[in-house]
Amino acid sequence: MTREKPRILLFGHNGQVAWELRRSLATLGEVVTAGVDGAQHPLDLRDAAALDRLVHELRPRLMVNAAAYTAVDQAESEPELAWRLNAEVVGELGRLGAALDCPVLHYSTDYVFSGEGDVPWKENDEPDPRSVYGKSKLAGEQALLSSRADCLILRTAWVYGGRGRNFLLTMQRLFRERDSLGVVADQYGAPTWSRMIAEASAQLLAQCRLDDGGFSFGEHREEIFHLSSEGQASWYDFARTILEAGEEDCDLRPLTTAEYPTAAARPAYSVLNNNRLWQVWGIRLPDWREALALCLEEQG
Repeated sequence: MTREKPRILLFGHNGQVAWELRRSLATLGEVVTAGVDGAQHPLDLRDAAALDRLVHELRPRLMVNAAAYTAVDQAESEPELAWRLNAEVVGELGRLGAALDCPVLHYSTDYVFSGEGDVPWKENDEPDPRSVYGKSKLAGEQALLSSRADCLILRTAWVYGGRGRNFLLTMQRLFRERDSLGVVADQYGAPTWSRMIAEASAQLLAQCRLDDGGFSFGEHREEIFHLSSEGQASWYDFARTILEAGEEDCDLRPLTTAEYPTAAARPAYSVLNNNRLWQVWGIRLPDWREALALCLEEQG
């Protein structure tokens, strides 16, 4: 009996995580992408009817949502758009998944927490987002979990990679352009390479394959897991490590949050506790320094 090659509908195409998922999920099925910027199926996620039509037309065996509104500061002035993409769309994916018996894997963020404290956040800690972005992502989590879909949510943090807009590429550009630079040193998290997120996702999904070629999260449906690098760093620590790995000469100075005000409040401490991911799925990402070294090695 030949096992069916399932269709995996990936929302997002050229985003940091989506770009990596296009490759890592290819071993599990036929990956088709929906969204903007070159996706196989062009889709404006603001159009609920178009989203409904596409999912019914493609009839995927799994939906993976790596699309999101991620402009944290801009969300403060565009709350309706952030809410549409980060909350309403996720709820609609859940309803479609429940109706078509199609599991949904979704990504969320450390910004659902207040950032007050100094102990890594666990999945069952009380969310208390302080920004429009964080509130919209939390609403997306809640909408998906209440949809009755076979779903699973992976919260990650401080995502960077070799493409797109992210801290790594911004710092590398600024080190080339400037002789001195100040970076915030009193906010802590765990820098997480987008490739590690994608590869861990594929490893998790491989454990969820069914005999008919589909997927199911089984007893862990409607649950949240944290997926980020091990260890912790400030933005200054992250920048210093990037600088020391390169050839640029830049005077890097630590700043306080008060010295670098932003439109959206940032969590002061958003390190995630990943122990449950290891206990349930046997997956643990390496320390952020090790992952960054691998990413920089690939850059050449």
